[in-house]
Amino acid sequence: SDWGGTNQQWQLVKVDGGTGTGPCDIYGAGGTPCVAAHSTTRALYSAYNGDLYQVRRSDNTTRNIGVLTPGGVANAAAQDSFCANTTCVITVLFDQSGRGNDLWYQGSSVVPGSPQTRPAVATTESLTVGGSKAYSLYINSGTSYWRDGHLTGIPTGSEPEGMYMVTSGTHVNSGCCFDYGNSETTRKADGPGAMDAIYFGTSCWFGGCSGTGPWVQADLEWGLFPGGASTWNPNQQAFSSKFVTATLKNNGTSRFAIKGSNAQAGSLNTLWDGALPNEPNVYSPMKKQGAIVLGSGGDCCSPEVGNINDSAGTFYEGAMVAGYPSDATENAVQANIAAAGYR
Repeated sequence: SDWGGTNQQWQLVKVDGGTGTGPCDIYGAGGTPCVAAHSTTRALYSAYNGDLYQVRRSDNTTRNIGVLTPGGVANAAAQDSFCANTTCVITVLFDQSGRGNDLWYQGSSVVPGSPQTRPAVATTESLTVGGSKAYSLYINSGTSYWRDGHLTGIPTGSEPEGMYMVTSGTHVNSGCCFDYGNSETTRKADGPGAMDAIYFGTSCWFGGCSGTGPWVQADLEWGLFPGGASTWNPNQQAFSSKFVTATLKNNGTSRFAIKGSNAQAGSLNTLWDGALPNEPNVYSPMKKQGAIVLGSGGDCCSPEVGNINDSAGTFYEGAMVAGYPSDATENAVQANIAAAGYR
């Protein structure tokens, strides 16, 4: 905050230039460290040199896919070699934060669930990041990933948190619910405030929406909120670009904010920054349980509930952080994503 105009511009160019700083380095420098970090495309820390995800071949053998260099992009060539002339699925996204918050597909032995739940096909969509080939996590109905992280750093109760994901505006539907974020450990719809997750898709939960989306909304359980009430938020806008950045932050007691942008260029658009909804149900304070969900709503796939994910969406990268990120931190993360070169 003490930088002069010239130095501030230099710093932003440095972040945009992709010099090795990752989104989780930026969040950490802002005092809101990542407690879960997932991607199939690149490292989210400048020093990360571990595995990004695991693929499983049709003969049930597996291989972990890492990065080409520390802080770099995925080693897609390793996947291509391993999966040649066969079928591969993505079984798990490894947590880069070091807290062990790996996301396994629901239905695996790690996350016992409905037998109909299946992992995403690993080769549905390829892309380039910074000119290097990578693959997305391309989720269709019947697929979901999950982790109980309430003992491994994921905020619970009314603790503040933030999150972001890079997704796609061209692979969406209105099914419930393409989410990434905080969810129930019970895998049941336990009531208002039990979830705090980014939703992206074309669902108009409360009706009265303008246009057809897709929109960035907040899944707070018992409702997908476009803003601070169960009515349409006129500041909402659709994001139909191939690559989309979506963010959500929630201080747990009074305030939350929703933002979105084209992930290839431009700044974040603030869609809502204000009070938590308190109608038709009470969301202040929040009652987060600390599980992580990706690709479904909170009541997906438990043996008791049995619901199967109905949503479709694409996941490239995302992270959850402890604390309430500043606008400056989120803007710097968006600049880093744009500089990463999604194509």
